[in-house]
Amino acid sequence: MDAGILAGDTAWILTSTALVTLMMPGLAFYYGGMTGFKTSLNMLMMVMGGFCVVMVAWSLVGYSIAFGDSYGGAGLLGNVTEYLGLRGMLVEDPNGLPPMLLAGFMGIFCALTTGIIAGGAADRMKFGAWMVFAGLWSVLVYAPVCHWVFSFDNPDTGYVGGWIANQLQAIDFAGGTAVHINSGAGALALVLVLGQRRSFARPPRPHSLPLVLLGAGLLWVGWYGFNAGSALASGNNAAVALTNTLLATAGATLGWMGFERIRDKHSTALGAASGMVAGLVAITPACGAVDGMGAILIGLAAGVVCAIAVTWKRKLGYDDSLDVVGIHFVGGILGTLMIGLLAVPDAPNAGTGLFFGGGLALLGKQAVAAIAVIAYSFAVTWVIAMVLKKTMGIRVKSEDEDAGLDLATHAERAYEIPAMAGD
Repeated sequence: MDAGILAGDTAWILTSTALVTLMMPGLAFYYGGMTGFKTSLNMLMMVMGGFCVVMVAWSLVGYSIAFGDSYGGAGLLGNVTEYLGLRGMLVEDPNGLPPMLLAGFMGIFCALTTGIIAGGAADRMKFGAWMVFAGLWSVLVYAPVCHWVFSFDNPDTGYVGGWIANQLQAIDFAGGTAVHINSGAGALALVLVLGQRRSFARPPRPHSLPLVLLGAGLLWVGWYGFNAGSALASGNNAAVALTNTLLATAGATLGWMGFERIRDKHSTALGAASGMVAGLVAITPACGAVDGMGAILIGLAAGVVCAIAVTWKRKLGYDDSLDVVGIHFVGGILGTLMIGLLAVPDAPNAGTGLFFGGGLALLGKQAVAAIAVIAYSFAVTWVIAMVLKKTMGIRVKSEDEDAGLDLATHAERAYEIPAMAGD
């Protein structure tokens, strides 16, 4: 590879890594603002603490599971010992990106995916249990699914990657299946094991809508690194992914606000922020598969469908505190399946959807990928949560839940309100 081009690509992925890291405080503020003021600090700590423990687990064994040579060529699991502790990653590759850069960039995907699940468990999960859960989930659930979706064969070296990427050949540019369907299915399993909050009938209102909007805005900016960075180069593919991300997110925000206006006679700040995230989620798998109009349609659909989906928890009785299922799970499925309808052959992924004469073949592949990730993620997450429940326990005491987890867990308050000075 030309040295100048390689240097430019490296610079872009270094920048993308920084942008994706910005998503950690973005997710923390987005979730933290949505909780009540007595548990907002705990939510910030869950996201940031989980991020740190997952990055360590990723470096120890997660990266090797995700990107090691597939055992037996089956495409199910990477060689656990191949990159154990990131060994052998320091030598420069003259024909590609620095190995350590790729390991770090992909590790943040793992940490953020795990952090998304925290929103489902808000207000009632033990902090220590969450930290153990995050480490286990990143290794046992995310890393294998990452291998399926993001690990591509290399015929030149004989390297064999994951079955979804290579055998099924479903399209997932930046993580609709590996990130959003995966975290959404995991969150659903975890909240079913946790049970409902004591306040489920009358949950606390978001304590800071400005923080929610700030967090959503930071996620939007960081998502450019997430999606466009997944091109792993600084050329046309990254430009297409970035612009499609911009258009879909705008479309989804308008879609959610418009739906609220029709349904409730007003549009809300919480709805706008939720619409932003829904659009970002839905375009993630499709940002390299559709044109600009396709991106807008995916965004509009996500804004409306996810706005409806967040109401399901009331009807079905599962306590997904901060709408992980309604936004990430449903939005991830929607974006993954709409590739099968709207993919255009001129886009970087070069797929052809049903609406452009491609028939049902691509839609079928997308559906198989989604179903496989749902089944694996839900089943393994449920087992992890049940084991932790039976051993260390995962639910805080009732009195701590009522009082709020900031003081009970961290002996701190997010806000020192004068009326509380004597507490």
